[in-house]
Amino acid sequence: MSFAQFKNLVWDYYKHNKRHFPWRDTKDPYYILVSEIMLQQTQVSRVVAKYESFLKKFPTIDILAKASLREVLKEWQGLGYNRRGMYLKKSVEIIMSEYKGNVPRNPEALIQLPGIGINTAGSISVFAYNIPVPFIETNIRTVFIYCFFKKTKRMINDQELLKCIEKTLDKENPREWYYALMDYGAMLKNKHGNPNYKSTHYRRQSPFKGSNREVRSWILKEILKKAQGEEEIKNELQSVGEDVIEKNLSALVREGFVKKKNNIYSII
Repeated sequence: MSFAQFKNLVWDYYKHNKRHFPWRDTKDPYYILVSEIMLQQTQVSRVVAKYESFLKKFPTIDILAKASLREVLKEWQGLGYNRRGMYLKKSVEIIMSEYKGNVPRNPEALIQLPGIGINTAGSISVFAYNIPVPFIETNIRTVFIYCFFKKTKRMINDQELLKCIEKTLDKENPREWYYALMDYGAMLKNKHGNPNYKSTHYRRQSPFKGSNREVRSWILKEILKKAQGEEEIKNELQSVGEDVIEKNLSALVREGFVKKKNNIYSII
């Protein structure tokens, strides 16, 4: 398949099968920032409702910057990976203090913000400002592996895919082109399974149930209800070993989620 044929194939599919999400109906950089952080490692269906309620609670970047971490984490509940909520809060504080409330346009500046890697930085530049930046996410990876490396027996790395992404990138309308790629990739996964197992960057998500992530989520939920001592938390989480609770409490304090004063834990 030539690159020209490939582009026609993707555009034609998108023309007839375009998906609709609330973050595609805005070009507000703050809204795009929120959506891209939420979409990290989280299914789109889970993000939609939370995205809308989060922006109802924090409709502007300055309101989120001024909010307490407790308020942010409370609203974030249900999305998982609470660290992302904390990073988002820290990022908008930096944007307010260093960029006068304007989300940076270029990936080089965005990648300096907490919790934003090279691909998330690229996606924010594209979707917020329509800047033609090459980046990869799971559905985009699916498209290029399926269309250009389907018969390749060896593992494929992202640098190889980026060469194809750069050569096919629509520089006049990159925002819409990436939407088209993502929609085409979602269809391919549903129809043919996930070809991303051929990627050197593929990582199967570890189970949530029984993991430290689940324990941390339980602990944060308890402390969000009220500030309390370690024994109270252990009494509420009797199904969890005391050593596991102690280890995760220490980690939450160390990482800046929780503060400990007079043996009482509370959200910072």
